[in-house]
Amino acid sequence: MTIIASLLRNAELPDSPTARLDAELLLAAALGKPRSFLHTWPERIVSTEAAQTFADYLKRRLTGEPVAYILGQQGFWKLDLDVAPHTLIPRPETEMLVEAALELVPGFATVSLLDLGTGSGAIALALANERPVWNVTAVDRVPEALALAERNRKRLHLDNVTVLESQWFSALEGQRFDLIISNPPYIASSDPHLAQGDVRFEPSSALVAGTDGLDDLRQIIAQAPQHLNSDGWLLLEHGYDQGAAVRELLVQHGFERVKTRRDLGDHERITFGHLPC
Repeated sequence: MTIIASLLRNAELPDSPTARLDAELLLAAALGKPRSFLHTWPERIVSTEAAQTFADYLKRRLTGEPVAYILGQQGFWKLDLDVAPHTLIPRPETEMLVEAALELVPGFATVSLLDLGTGSGAIALALANERPVWNVTAVDRVPEALALAERNRKRLHLDNVTVLESQWFSALEGQRFDLIISNPPYIASSDPHLAQGDVRFEPSSALVAGTDGLDDLRQIIAQAPQHLNSDGWLLLEHGYDQGAAVRELLVQHGFERVKTRRDLGDHERITFGHLPC
């Protein structure tokens, strides 16, 4: 017989920077319990079936497979989202886009929002959940991603979100929005990080954007003014070393009040600009 404390103590994930957290998440899932259960009942005996499931999860994690893909779920903002290998895993840094959007627009305002490259739907659904009066459009070019975003939308009962297939603005001719927000691909094709860690398992099409990582950001910034209402905002996530380039692109295309915010690692992470009246 094996107890919870023993399984956690003997779990070995030498290449993971969050080994203890990974083990707790995987064991809690194997048991069908919240993580708090592990700390409340460390002496609880674990069934043979649950112990085997935990062992199988650990084997997958040892190969580098992300915990989110193993469990098929990831927390983002206040939501638990289904995730899959054909979309990026939502990350805490991206929550900065949600924070900025909520700060820029008064809570009582009715807003039309466009989320470009929605993936699992994380940004669009988080904002739709916070602001039920907003009209949110979430687009992606990958059919599997759209199906996942729609599944998350239905499970969360967010009826103020519309999910559409579109390569950036390609299916949105003549449509304008008050806010456009995006976490696009922004990694350079030669970046060594693409062969490291969890990123190895994520779709390259959602990560790589040309030789300098700016191809998609250039396209979005150039086309956004045609789809923004006057007095609207464009909010973008970008690489840690791309802040200056993104600010310059925004100014070149007529944006004002351009600002960049840093993440918890003190890296420039999101930049936004205002389209004047």
